[in-house]
Amino acid sequence: MTQPVLEISGISKRFGDNLANDDISLTLAKGEIMALLGENGAGKTTLMSILFGHYMPDTGHIRIEGQDLPPGKPRAAIRAGIGMVHQHFSLAPNLTVLESVMTGTESLWSLKSDTVRARAKLLTIAERFGLRVDPDARLGDLSVGEQQRVEILKALYNDARILILDEPTAVLTNIEAEKLFATLKEMARQGLSLIFISHKLDEVMSAADRIIVLRGGKLVAERKVAETSKADLAELMVGRRVARPVREASTPGAVVLEAANITVHQAGVDRLKAINFRLHAGEVLGIIGVSGNGQAVLAHLLSGTIARTSGDLLLFGEAVGDLSVAEVVEAGIGRIPEDRNHEGAIGDMALWENAVLERIASPRFARNGIVDRKAGMDFTREIIEEFDVRGGGPATRTRLLSGGNMQKLILGRNLHDRPKILIAAQPARGLDEGAVAAVHERILAARKAGTAVLLISEDLDEVIALSDRIQAIVGGRLSPPVATETADARRLGLMMAGDWHEGETAHAV
Repeated sequence: MTQPVLEISGISKRFGDNLANDDISLTLAKGEIMALLGENGAGKTTLMSILFGHYMPDTGHIRIEGQDLPPGKPRAAIRAGIGMVHQHFSLAPNLTVLESVMTGTESLWSLKSDTVRARAKLLTIAERFGLRVDPDARLGDLSVGEQQRVEILKALYNDARILILDEPTAVLTNIEAEKLFATLKEMARQGLSLIFISHKLDEVMSAADRIIVLRGGKLVAERKVAETSKADLAELMVGRRVARPVREASTPGAVVLEAANITVHQAGVDRLKAINFRLHAGEVLGIIGVSGNGQAVLAHLLSGTIARTSGDLLLFGEAVGDLSVAEVVEAGIGRIPEDRNHEGAIGDMALWENAVLERIASPRFARNGIVDRKAGMDFTREIIEEFDVRGGGPATRTRLLSGGNMQKLILGRNLHDRPKILIAAQPARGLDEGAVAAVHERILAARKAGTAVLLISEDLDEVIALSDRIQAIVGGRLSPPVATETADARRLGLMMAGDWHEGETAHAV
């Protein structure tokens, strides 16, 4: 048997009372694609951060091609041939692709950069692995998928032989994800070894050779793809059978939110173009579309963070002007933002501070202008218990939570006291199978209790499962609504491509 390219032996890591990794051992072969699967907070990212040198393990050691890897030293990991593409990219938007790839690769004592050689090497790597990019393009002008391509190229430019990808498809469209995994398989065919962290069972089953399952910091299972199933993996992840909730038939109530010919003009472009919709109490209206077609602008508009250029907005039957964030919260509108890290929470604040942040002026959490810490802590304990937020207590820094547990905190602060309207943008993005089921169950429970839910998602299966009616957004235009029962995947796919009848009215109920 050939020697593994990677050997992880007895790795443990504790953060305070949280045992993130508990005596984990595994190996990786040359040309193998390994999936690291587990619930949010299971210890996957911690383990890979130890491998890349971001964290020091408390116990255990790592060997690369038979040689010990110095712990806690990213430069040593890079020199040993390890590259890591993080879930949240660390790219400077003002740099070009070439400048970004070269950053940190040359000595500070060099009189000038050898850009000619670097460009030739970059283009050779890009051609070899089918990752074509424009070396002179500004990173800030690239799509998310193109930015991820640059992150991968940067690792390969540093001669990576082992590539780690943390939630590589979390912010990609389905088409971009398919292209990515085709590229990863080609890399493996050419001898690279790959580890990707994922919650998505479909992509794990289609892309990986072998699957490692972590639960509660422990390695609980190892499976070859041919010897397992999605149901088996879901149960291994959470320790029980997972079933997603089913939307029940219901009768919607009155219209609580209505948009009439709303346009948003930004930077010389109409981001929203005369859109129309009606949202009823006790229903879920799904907005489906490929990323970048205006859904983020719509969420910001309804959350009070941007203003409309023209058109009318009616709230509970009354015409309203441009709402501020405070007015949105006061009106009983809950908001789950698309980007939980930059828009949903402040990482260096404690959980309880983030839980009450939007309602800090409420008499419930402040008296005479002084924040009632005890009330905030008690409220957060209720959220932690009710929404199964793992990874710490009310005083824990929010940045120490996994992405999924941060999402559950945001969901909890909005649904704990039932809102009249919920704007949910990508609510299950990046969550494990158990957490997705829990989030969907909460949304449907809010619907049943009378909350009007505007669900904005790029996941067609999610929209079909939760929505009573569906509209597609394409190039800032919003299609007429269709009842979910009459809309199959083919019809919705055509709508997402902009194929609908112009004569139809988007005010249809």
